[in-house]
Amino acid sequence: QVQLAESGGGMVQPGGSLRLSCAASVSIGIFNHMAWYRQAPGVQRERVAFIGNSGSTNYADSVKGRFTISRDNAKKTVYLQMNSLKPEDTAVYYCFAFSSRGNYWGQGTQVTVSS
Repeated sequence: QVQLAESGGGMVQPGGSLRLSCAASVSIGIFNHMAWYRQAPGVQRERVAFIGNSGSTNYADSVKGRFTISRDNAKKTVYLQMNSLKPEDTAVYYCFAFSSRGNYWGQGTQVTVSS
């Protein structure tokens, strides 16, 4: 059974940094790609960063230059390094994995950016 577990969320002041982790219960090499999504109250869930099996990445315009997605296959973990955080980055952040066998979501981790 595939499980994704996010960690690293919390409260930070504007301009601060956080690193989110998504630990998988299986080798992440089985996934075609993985991604981070976020959802703020009353707002549709949006994809903020994507990483393919080849290591290719893609970012939402709102986070380009501030967020970096990476993967460590040996640790079965995908990371989201978030710098220069803004209040509008406040949301629940979800890890997502896509494979030919199905799509998988983590339970989410709250990120709050506030002074």
